[in-house]
Amino acid sequence: MTALTALADRIDRLNLTVGRVFAWLALVMVLVQFLVVLLRYVFGLGFIWMQESIIYMHAFMFMLGAGFTLLADGHVRVDVFYRDAPRRFKAWANLLGALFLLIPVCALIVWSSWTYVIDSWIAREGSKETSGIQAVFLLKTAIPLFGGLMILQGLSLAIRSLETLAEGAEPDR
Repeated sequence: MTALTALADRIDRLNLTVGRVFAWLALVMVLVQFLVVLLRYVFGLGFIWMQESIIYMHAFMFMLGAGFTLLADGHVRVDVFYRDAPRRFKAWANLLGALFLLIPVCALIVWSSWTYVIDSWIAREGSKETSGIQAVFLLKTAIPLFGGLMILQGLSLAIRSLETLAEGAEPDR
């Protein structure tokens, strides 16, 4: 299983890097929002592109950081059974959840959003506001990227679960 372990390690590093990069958007979002409020209420100025940038940052942070959250075991689950369960039960739950729920749903998201995103790129879709951000196509691109990163992290989770079931050991993170 060393080749699979190496693959899982690479997937984990990818989502760790993406998560760390996009986590900085939380700070940038707060600063931009503060600036929007300051400009609006102190100076009477408003910029639609600044307001829209907050939406973009919010979407990128959550959509592209979802794989990192799964890596860090931060997603919401029903912990009534899982929290105190034995290690092998958790491995089975993670394996079956990844294979029969996470990966198929994320594959459906990628598949169903593909033409939506491609059409947006072809039209170079922009904001409906004249002074808005003219890159809605980039925002929509986050949808299949989210699905792809989640599929990869689900694959890593499945590999780690198989290792646990095969060796009876706790998977490394």
